[in-house]
Amino acid sequence: MTSCDTTAMLAYDDALRQLTGGISPIGKKTDLELRAALGAVLAETIESRIDVPGCAMSSMDGYAVNTADLSATGTTTLPLSQRIPAGTAAADLRPGSAARIFTGAPVPAGADAVIMQEQVLAADGSISFEVHPQSGSNIRPAGNDIKSGTRILTEGCRLRAQDIGLAASVGLKTLSVFEPIRVGIFFTGDELVEPGEQLAAHQIYDSNRYTLHGLLTAMGCEVVDLGLVGDSLDETKAAMQLAATRADLVVTSGGVSVGEEDYVRIAIEQLGELRLWRIGIKPGKPLAYGQIDATAFMGLPGNPVSVFATFCLFVCPVIRILQGRGWQKPLPLPLIADFDWPKPDSRREFLRARLTSADDGQTRVQVYPNQDSGVLTSTVWADGFVEIAENQTVAAGDVVNYLPFAQFFG
Repeated sequence: MTSCDTTAMLAYDDALRQLTGGISPIGKKTDLELRAALGAVLAETIESRIDVPGCAMSSMDGYAVNTADLSATGTTTLPLSQRIPAGTAAADLRPGSAARIFTGAPVPAGADAVIMQEQVLAADGSISFEVHPQSGSNIRPAGNDIKSGTRILTEGCRLRAQDIGLAASVGLKTLSVFEPIRVGIFFTGDELVEPGEQLAAHQIYDSNRYTLHGLLTAMGCEVVDLGLVGDSLDETKAAMQLAATRADLVVTSGGVSVGEEDYVRIAIEQLGELRLWRIGIKPGKPLAYGQIDATAFMGLPGNPVSVFATFCLFVCPVIRILQGRGWQKPLPLPLIADFDWPKPDSRREFLRARLTSADDGQTRVQVYPNQDSGVLTSTVWADGFVEIAENQTVAAGDVVNYLPFAQFFG
């Protein structure tokens, strides 16, 4: 059992390096049928074993011809030798003839172009037309989408609907994926009351439980919810020990500051190892990270906005690595500030912000007027953070770094 140095705040970038540098993927795999694989993390890189399409196909309804049979000038008239709907095999094109063909049907050997039906006059078993298509017109060649041996999906991607459709297009029935990681959560605070219960004046409803549950579920985690825990060291330790035995990661909110009723930090020091605590960011300074046996632990602050912000900034990277997805720091978008921020802070600040369109057509970014860490409304109003460096001020018209929420979860 060891304890980190708690005398000074750790810089944001240093904390991020420590967190992500000490985490490895869980790595447990399972096979899922395609319809059950949405949102799962792919456990192997996939190469196609077939061409898609497997043969040359018509890209529209029309007539398959050999351009060598066409008149160099004027009208060409050709007899029809076969009819080729999609899903049927085609005979070789008889020289000097045309074939009626439909979208997605195989182009017969001997044909090298398809003429749109709108450009053709059909009558008495023959067609006449004046167009002079180039060889290859309106034909999708074999392998036009995917060539055999091409990598189509990469290990570590979280499967979207289009990824699953792509796997189906090369004939796969199942996919090897990483099993969902289990995240244990519990919440401390005698002032917390479950939604739906009677609320006294000195109490608040527990919003953090539902915010975290939703965030974890959206990231594809299996949530082990241990609910509310009383403000005592013994209850906190018991909940923490139980969560560590049932989960790959434990995330809590509250109890990590320096108050006499803040027991989470003390419990992690007594049960395992506290590796970092107190980070130089706003909101979210009192964030704890450690380990109980083989289970990683993250103790988030109790304020609702701090929970949301620290989840985005620190929990998301840890989860992505545990899931086998890997993680890269989100790339900020430089945008023009539509606000003033005249009071610098010694900590790095993450302001709740959203995009707006100015009268000049430029995209700008504005911040919520009340940045207090208890104002959960700001996270609903916003679609990202503006990152303000330590001791920095901002005036309207300055360029600032904007981080969309979607970059953290995507």
